[in-house]
Amino acid sequence: MTTQWNMKGEYLESCDCRDACPCIYLGPPTEGACTALVGWHINAGQYGDLDLDDLNVAVALRAPGPMAEGNWKVVLYLDQKANERQQDALGTIFGGKAGGHPAMLASLIGEVLGVESLPIHFDIEQSRRHLRIGKGAGAEIHAIEGQGGNDVTIRDHPLAVAPGETLVVAKSNTLRHQAHGIDLDLSERTAFYSPFAYAGP
Repeated sequence: MTTQWNMKGEYLESCDCRDACPCIYLGPPTEGACTALVGWHINAGQYGDLDLDDLNVAVALRAPGPMAEGNWKVVLYLDQKANERQQDALGTIFGGKAGGHPAMLASLIGEVLGVESLPIHFDIEQSRRHLRIGKGAGAEIHAIEGQGGNDVTIRDHPLAVAPGETLVVAKSNTLRHQAHGIDLDLSERTAFYSPFAYAGP
């Protein structure tokens, strides 16, 4: 019997595309391949009778071409403060085995390079977001200021980590990851953030 689950919170993504990211419109990455960090903070979550509140998950990924064509190589990071049952649940959900939108995202994965349990922090401060994974990896991003000081936003883009939500367009202050052959040390590249809500099956 499939376990029912749901979660909502905030997510961010930061990649090596320059200026604007064509990937969310099904176009080719600006650098030929796309290398990115994606992080989720779960404000409220449930997997069966198991509480997933206030936990974090992150993925480092590399897509060899247009992201919608798949064949991603990924590393999955699970929050070290989660207990064993919670880590199993997070791995099942974000590994695509529990249905919902994460299963669609997981269908684009060609190879899992590793699954690690590390301290993950996801800090939210007005127009800034900061994801920290372990001691050295992470992304710090800030929203781009639009007309009248408003956020620049995108909605209904075809490739979405958080379908149905309005993306805030951002830039990276830092973007770092050096593990499993996915190497990043960049700044001033494309980033996004928004709320997310997933459920399954």
